[in-house]
Amino acid sequence: MPEYIIDGVQYANWDREVFEQMRAGDVTCVHVTVCYWEQTLETMRNLGAWNRLFEQHADLIRAVRTADDVRAAKAEGRTGIVFGFQNCTPLDGNLDFIELFHQMGVRFMQLTYNNQSLLASGCYEAKDTGLTRFGKQAVAEMNRVGMVIDMSHSGERSTLEAIEHSTRPITVSHANPTFFRDALRNKSNVVLKSLGETGGILGFSLYPFHLKNHSDCTLPEFCQMVEQTADLMGIDNIAIGTDLCQKQPLSILEWMRNGRWTKEVDYGEGSAADAKWPDPLTWFANNADFPNIVQGLRDHGFDEKDVAKIMGGNWLRFFEESFEGQKT
Repeated sequence: MPEYIIDGVQYANWDREVFEQMRAGDVTCVHVTVCYWEQTLETMRNLGAWNRLFEQHADLIRAVRTADDVRAAKAEGRTGIVFGFQNCTPLDGNLDFIELFHQMGVRFMQLTYNNQSLLASGCYEAKDTGLTRFGKQAVAEMNRVGMVIDMSHSGERSTLEAIEHSTRPITVSHANPTFFRDALRNKSNVVLKSLGETGGILGFSLYPFHLKNHSDCTLPEFCQMVEQTADLMGIDNIAIGTDLCQKQPLSILEWMRNGRWTKEVDYGEGSAADAKWPDPLTWFANNADFPNIVQGLRDHGFDEKDVAKIMGGNWLRFFEESFEGQKT
């Protein structure tokens, strides 16, 4: 197995079984979502709940705030947990909260979650107006304190402007190229090329709605996508961001899509057929299945050095460069 296996995002109904699956899959670190639509106090409650999980399952998981914490988790035989937001709602319009949440261990924040936000435009909006005035200030503050800008659910113009305005590389932690699956959530070659040229990271999503043929996508097809994206962006700029959502009821999927902003059903990818959790991939159902991806990449022709980069080495380098404040 590669020395490090790092997942760019997950959202589970966290319990010991999930953490044991992480250990079975030799997962070194996972970026976990602690906010979708939550406001400030709700998000702090979520962070507090994680403190209890760290206490109750200290033999399996530990908090991660730096790249060295990831290395320590590996040495200890535990899985490191790093926090991230999939929306900017916890800021409550307050720029100072970026540093406060960084002090609490938050290392990623999406500027939008599908919709227009105070910072930028989401990928489902009919018109993408780019970064807002507040958004540009937030990008600068995130750069200063060491919080990663994540544009996974943002529109094309907003994503390109985030890349342009950020003085540090940004990420699309969980999405795929539109050449593989033409979904609103996936990213164009223009975005991916710009992301790669500036040292950013794309985490390949294994959520079936982001894949060709949805749940019937094969491992060789996935690996072919990885190869083509490596040719476009560079092998040092690609990683894994599964978007794995384990043990979550349908009500959670509906809440992710509907939040508090609509009384109607939002179908996400655009049809009633997508109004339920997709069937899992046969080759990746939970964290214990990470070795299948490793073997698939090997079988496709990637050498051990490049497999190690894709499975965790690139994320670790990115964490090293991104998680701490800028020196003055």
